[in-house]
Amino acid sequence: MNKALLLLLLTAILLGSCNQKKDPQPRATTGKINTISVIIDDQLWNGEIGDSIRNKFASAVIGLPEEEPLFTINQYPTKILEGFMTDSRTIIVVKKEEQNKFEIKKNQYASPQNVFHISGKTSADILEIIAQNSPKIIEIIKETEISENQRIIKQSILNPKIIKNKFQISINIPSSYQYVLHKPHFIWLKNEIISGNTSLLIYQVPINVITKKDTDLITNIIKMRDSIGNLYISGKENNTVMITGESYSPYFFKISLDGKETYETKGTWELKNDFMSGPFINYAILDTEHNRILVLEGFCYAPSKEKRDLMHELEAIIKSVEVLKK
Repeated sequence: MNKALLLLLLTAILLGSCNQKKDPQPRATTGKINTISVIIDDQLWNGEIGDSIRNKFASAVIGLPEEEPLFTINQYPTKILEGFMTDSRTIIVVKKEEQNKFEIKKNQYASPQNVFHISGKTSADILEIIAQNSPKIIEIIKETEISENQRIIKQSILNPKIIKNKFQISINIPSSYQYVLHKPHFIWLKNEIISGNTSLLIYQVPINVITKKDTDLITNIIKMRDSIGNLYISGKENNTVMITGESYSPYFFKISLDGKETYETKGTWELKNDFMSGPFINYAILDTEHNRILVLEGFCYAPSKEKRDLMHELEAIIKSVEVLKK
């Protein structure tokens, strides 16, 4: 009996050990937001393949007053694809091999992670694979980086009760934001940073303020946000209200946010008769259940700082919104 019991115990231990080996806990990814590790040998990186990667993944972010890259790219030779290198959230591996291939591996070395494998027989083959798949790669990277930003934000968020009661929404806002202004259908929150600040506006307007005619959409959105600026946002001097920047036409997109038709507008703002300016991102959500247009807007003033990641955080905050049922 003792031998049989001992055998059962040894079997249980061995099975437990095997299960642990088969299902290890993945390492957590590290690295700054909007950063890509590109694993490619110097010979390819310094030629037309490297040029193509830079043109696709380090192109200028739309809606910013100064040119900033879509992603920060760190290049490493293929022989050092090991150690801390494999902790990146986004890895693009480019090689010359005997077959043309594009493959996406989720959480290959750590989590959350996307590893994009691109290989081709010739440089022309690799260039074609990059051209065909770069839009999909960019979309996946953007979604992953928004999720990572939201994960960081959720570690310390503002008490949601005021906004929930006022607008019937749930939204995760970092606890570093402070209330600047309360009005019946308007809230302004601000986060002070070194050499500037970021702001979040939440307000609602009647649903007929924005018509659905394509020719009128962008005009109506500019009129709407300029009227809000005129009412609530101004500089220290008289007649210095916030308006939509007149030097560049805003970028406009139709998207879905929280399952609702939404108009996304990116551009620049400025204070009329003043020097202050910066980028903004505006989401006008058609909320038919509450018979309103719910507007969430983020903007920043940071003259001596790069603004890409500041605006990316604001986008992540806004995209966490959930409109509550009546």
